[in-house]
Amino acid sequence: MTKSTVAVLFTRPDTVLDDIAHLSDLAGLRHALDPSATTILKDNISWHYPFPGANTTPWQLEGTILALRRNGFQDITCVQNKTVVTDAFKGEDLNRYGPIFQRYGIPVLFNFRDEDMRWVRYAPRAKMSVLDRIYPEGIHIPDYFFGKNIVHLPTVKCHIYTTTTGAMKNAFGGLLNTKRHYTHTWIHETLVDLLAIQKEIHTGLFAIMDGTTAGNGPGPRTMFPETKNVLLASADQVAIDAVAAKMMGFDPLADIAYLRLAHERGLGVGDVREIDIAGDDISGHNWHFQVGDNGASMVGDLMWFGPLKPFQNLFFHTPLVHLFVLGSEIYHDYYRWPLKDKRVFERWRENSPWGRLFERYMHEGTLSETVHREEEQGQRSAPA
Repeated sequence: MTKSTVAVLFTRPDTVLDDIAHLSDLAGLRHALDPSATTILKDNISWHYPFPGANTTPWQLEGTILALRRNGFQDITCVQNKTVVTDAFKGEDLNRYGPIFQRYGIPVLFNFRDEDMRWVRYAPRAKMSVLDRIYPEGIHIPDYFFGKNIVHLPTVKCHIYTTTTGAMKNAFGGLLNTKRHYTHTWIHETLVDLLAIQKEIHTGLFAIMDGTTAGNGPGPRTMFPETKNVLLASADQVAIDAVAAKMMGFDPLADIAYLRLAHERGLGVGDVREIDIAGDDISGHNWHFQVGDNGASMVGDLMWFGPLKPFQNLFFHTPLVHLFVLGSEIYHDYYRWPLKDKRVFERWRENSPWGRLFERYMHEGTLSETVHREEEQGQRSAPA
């Protein structure tokens, strides 16, 4: 297998937008994507509340738009999805994406709105591990995704069911509809199948990952945020997730099944020894992250992986699923956020340099007019 490149840079708030541009160049953004095609930004809203480490950051979003524009990519859109615990409209507002989309003229589409896109049956050319069995009536994906570039914008964080989550998991919400909870027992195989589908339908794949504040613990929402000041980018979705996992302290191939399976199928490089790291030296980084558990994940473990697994059809394929959705909403939005996690966010906003940068976005919408002027100059001088 040929080597893949993952660019890694350590950054700080006053240079982060320029660093994302440099990072994108190091990772080969211009060559990974088709400049004649529309480019989809697929941000990551794991929780509509702005919990540090959980969601695409506003500087990650703005920096990516600037990097794309400076490289001649003018036709850019964003696609949002919803989950059982996430309100896409609330998430866009609370995480301060709206002013960025408005400033740079980025249309926002929703994969659950018929007027934006339709779900069509798709027969993958690649052999599926599980999706064809999970959805015997056919695999359906949004018609809007065909023939377009996609740039994933995940964060560096742990996940209660997949150990880590990043570029590969970021395709989950966009490509599967609201019945994607059917896949949780086979989540690792599902992510590999989705990567194979992405390689068939997209004109280019790229990921820019934010680890300025990384998420330790039982993610992707209820985590312990840690300041790490790092950014990653790659055209190889497997490789970027492997490097992020290695920095978090996991063995990508031994500890994370979706990376091992994708590596074995030749969908990307999961062995860090076979990845070229461009940018900063990360050889000494091991953050010793641990996933742990929380109340919600313990219920999921019982249902999807434990003794109640044989009763999945009863719990998740009937109206009973609404009880679990309600329980998750109560746990996250009415217990965790007001009683615990809002205070974590407020402390981060007051004490962390990244929290103070988020505060700037809350008040200013985007960063300085100097950046805007530089962006406009970059558009005029962008290569044809």
